[in-house]
Amino acid sequence: MPKTKFIVFTGGVLSGLGKGVASASVGGLLSSNYKVIPIKCDGYLNVDPGTMNPVEHGEVFVLDDGAEVDMDFGHYERFIGVTCKSEWNLTMGKVFDCVRKKERRGDYLGKTVQYIPHVTDMIKDWWKKVAKKENADIVLIEIGGTIGDIENELYVEAARQLKDDVGCKNVMYAHLTYIPVPHGVNEQKSKPTQQSVNLLRQRGISPDLIIGRCEELLTDKIKEKIATFCNVKKEAVISGVDVDNVYKIPMTFEDEGVEKILNKRLKIKTKPLSRKWRTLVKNMDEAKKQVNIAICGKYTKLEDSYASVVEALGHSAAHLNCKMNISFVETSSKQDLSKALKDVDGVIVPGGFGSRGVEGKINIIRYCRENNIPFLGICYGMQLAVAEFSRNVCGLKDANSTEINPKTKHPVIDILPEQKEVIEKGGTMRLGAYPALLKKGSKIYQLYKSEKVFERHRHRYEVNPVYHKILEKNGLLLVGMSPNNRLAEFIEFKYHKYFVGCQGHPELKSSLLKPAPLFYGLVKSACEGKK
Repeated sequence: MPKTKFIVFTGGVLSGLGKGVASASVGGLLSSNYKVIPIKCDGYLNVDPGTMNPVEHGEVFVLDDGAEVDMDFGHYERFIGVTCKSEWNLTMGKVFDCVRKKERRGDYLGKTVQYIPHVTDMIKDWWKKVAKKENADIVLIEIGGTIGDIENELYVEAARQLKDDVGCKNVMYAHLTYIPVPHGVNEQKSKPTQQSVNLLRQRGISPDLIIGRCEELLTDKIKEKIATFCNVKKEAVISGVDVDNVYKIPMTFEDEGVEKILNKRLKIKTKPLSRKWRTLVKNMDEAKKQVNIAICGKYTKLEDSYASVVEALGHSAAHLNCKMNISFVETSSKQDLSKALKDVDGVIVPGGFGSRGVEGKINIIRYCRENNIPFLGICYGMQLAVAEFSRNVCGLKDANSTEINPKTKHPVIDILPEQKEVIEKGGTMRLGAYPALLKKGSKIYQLYKSEKVFERHRHRYEVNPVYHKILEKNGLLLVGMSPNNRLAEFIEFKYHKYFVGCQGHPELKSSLLKPAPLFYGLVKSACEGKK
């Protein structure tokens, strides 16, 4: 394929329709035959989402190179099978920062710097540089927000101009829209889609593919109507039907004929979705045994705050041929743990920041440890497991993290020395993939089947090396250490069927075809406990 092909994804009518999953699903259908690179374009002025509240924005996804990006990158990695990079995430904060720096350097030779052409040129150049650097066959460009939003107008204009730059045969436009069925009418309505596409065409873009998000498959009648009023062929209008499992979406798209549209429009050849993918999705649907896992945190008002944790549990369940039932336990409220965790087969305390809900998490961790309930502590969850163990097993009554209590007599969790002078929050943590050496014979080593492993990190505090010996003496084994043997990366309790913790975030690298080992171990132990 001589030239890189670009597929631009836009959305209309409503936000939150699932452009990220839709573009990732299309990428998944293409990835078996081509090198597919995703680029996400966000309209907000933050440089990245690292300092945004998870309850407002959803999970912050961390990449191997340490970039904090939108949670859509999780879909890209899981569906396409790529390891994403920071350059693949573009925000208006980054765009304006780059333009400002160029202007200060004199790159514009004294010209009046304007949105068009200078900002749009910078956006297009960014896309093309990523494509060239990665030697990409196909680049997916997802433009965040909804057509008509002021925040994404420059991206849309850049996407319009892209066709002139690389040739119309090398650019395809896909538009995700909404097909409502009003209560009492019981008929799919095309008017919102017509208006959305009209807004898009006013900006100089005519879609080659329209994906209608809907409760049920689009009828022939509604496809014909959309095709007529939106100036596309009927076969280019497909259903983005609601599903109970996002991994069914590539299968739905394949059944709707997306591959034929892509092949015809871009002159490419795709391969069918892998049989293994379909088998694992089938396992999720038809599994007879069930397992109940509780996710215990303080961001439970928005389940997207723990999106990757939920996904990783589903991946493991598919491989173990069991059905996953997930409940969310809010740790910032007082509750009877025996009731909150009734019928729970396993518990996860995920990452987080701040003191709210901490004592609730510590009480849950203690309950799991004392009642032999399979437990996985992730990042902050592992740190609190160390604090709980130090208090209630090692006898260090005041043990705590200095993030919670700076005056604690036993700072079993403390800030990294090199971070103590840091003032700014964004991008100052220990971020990205770091290596750890696992001890042979440990449960965690048996799960990873490797002595050296890499997991992604997002934190500033560590298990204090001063307390390593007393923890191990009492049975909390530090089974994974940094190469210099200073930082505890993995822990497990010696006298428990499955009580483990990881300083990194293993959920971020989990996928349907390759589940995260620690999640697999948790679900496996929970299933065995039900026997």
